[in-house]
Amino acid sequence: MKTIKKHKIVLFMCVVLMTTAGCKKFLDINKNPSNPQIAKAEFLISRLIFQMANGTSQDYMQLMRLTQNFTSATANDLYERHGFPASPSDVTGVIWRMNYADLGLNIEDMINDGLENKKYEYVGMGYAIKAWGFQMTTDMYGDIVLDEAFNPTALTFRYQNQKEVYERVREWSALAIKYLNMESPVNYKPVLAGASGDFMYRGDMNKWKKFVYGNLALHYSHLVNKPNFTSTYADSVIKYADLSFVNTSEDATVKFTASGSDDGCVLGADYGLITASRISTTILSLLTGGVRGVPAVDPVTSVDPRLSRMLTPAQTTISTPAFYYRGNIPTKGTVAVTGVPVTPYVLGTFTGSTIGGYPGKYLFSNTSQYPLMSYAQLQFAKAEALFIKGDKPSALITYQGAIRAHMTFVNTYGNAGADFKVITPAEIEPYMASAEVAQDVSQLKLSDIMNQKYIAQWGWAGLEQWCDLRKYHYDATVFTQYYQLTGTEFAPNNGNKYAYRYRPRYNSEYIWNKKEIERIGGLAPDYNTKETWFSTTEN
Repeated sequence: MKTIKKHKIVLFMCVVLMTTAGCKKFLDINKNPSNPQIAKAEFLISRLIFQMANGTSQDYMQLMRLTQNFTSATANDLYERHGFPASPSDVTGVIWRMNYADLGLNIEDMINDGLENKKYEYVGMGYAIKAWGFQMTTDMYGDIVLDEAFNPTALTFRYQNQKEVYERVREWSALAIKYLNMESPVNYKPVLAGASGDFMYRGDMNKWKKFVYGNLALHYSHLVNKPNFTSTYADSVIKYADLSFVNTSEDATVKFTASGSDDGCVLGADYGLITASRISTTILSLLTGGVRGVPAVDPVTSVDPRLSRMLTPAQTTISTPAFYYRGNIPTKGTVAVTGVPVTPYVLGTFTGSTIGGYPGKYLFSNTSQYPLMSYAQLQFAKAEALFIKGDKPSALITYQGAIRAHMTFVNTYGNAGADFKVITPAEIEPYMASAEVAQDVSQLKLSDIMNQKYIAQWGWAGLEQWCDLRKYHYDATVFTQYYQLTGTEFAPNNGNKYAYRYRPRYNSEYIWNKKEIERIGGLAPDYNTKETWFSTTEN
């Protein structure tokens, strides 16, 4: 009865208003300042930046097992085996949701409000995030929804190939730069610098431009297999890396205050994403002599000073020394060691430490910043492009500078815990002079660059890490410590093949858009092993 009565009142008011503005105008609540449904751009930017961290970090919990950043405590973990759940699951579908729902129309609203009301900074940031979001989504899933993404009249949505998405990312990036170069009639800098504004760059549009350029540098760096990479795309990587960050202070990071349990870093203990993850032999080997040589067994220390800052040692009360580093072999789980009691040794986890009792270390504390893109990462991409292009002297200089940049990264972001000590020049220089670092052009190999980039991206850049592995097709001569799967170590439906894409989000695609999924082959049990366009030779 209450609903019927309300409808009668609305109809009566429509009749009354027919002689003035009319019923349609009365009901057009999107233009009613007393009852707005489209949020102002100023209210959207902080939510968008948070979702960039929230969306990626959730999917990284599975993706970083595939990349061997860390492992499960139990054997035969599906993601370490490059598998995908056979039963309906939205796991690894969060980046899809992030792009089309959490960012999606919120970005469109921010851009439209910015264009209509000459808020050019917000338009520029909107296109920057949009380009980044679609880049992440296509790199995760391959073919995705593009032109029909936000069509309100459609019930099903057409997928387009990755090449088209890459082209659109470049278009949106150009629009981002265009509007970031424009100045609004109203000064929005105080709003952007506020607590609920732009908490990535506090309204610094020059840094937002560098974020766009950095995204383009990584974008072009994925195309190493294209016939024209050496003649064209390598120069684009170098160009955009040079236009991007000049040091670690310009890294794109989402900042958390940890003032309450709902404002802690997405990789911290309070957020609860990382629980029982373990150190892998892959990262441990790279930090203990395995970049260019043979890694140490059960090391206590390393010439690489990053070891003690990034990883937590195991602890035992029956051996000497009491603390040493040990990693799990991917797919094998935690294996008890001879001489250790029935309860397996405690392998250092991300969210806790056996030393000092503090919650988390490196990037995994509640107060840590969450990196989205780093200067060191971009410099390794530049070194890689220079190397492939044949300019090995410049590649060597850039590669060595990138290693130093990651030392700064560790000092900047990895300072949680009472036992943290800044990496000093006295530690850096012996490492830079060691056999783990190529000393001249004759020594430099592609594996030197990519192994060091792996270290620099460990624990936070899960998708870019996966792009690197896929574009080199998991080559053991490039990623020398990546554990190569064989036979039954692969997931049952993979056909002894590595993963190249994840499946789109189940609830939105396999339920409501199934015919389109079927058209692209998405119902095949080994769809996740189908190679994506960026890693092929197809132009």
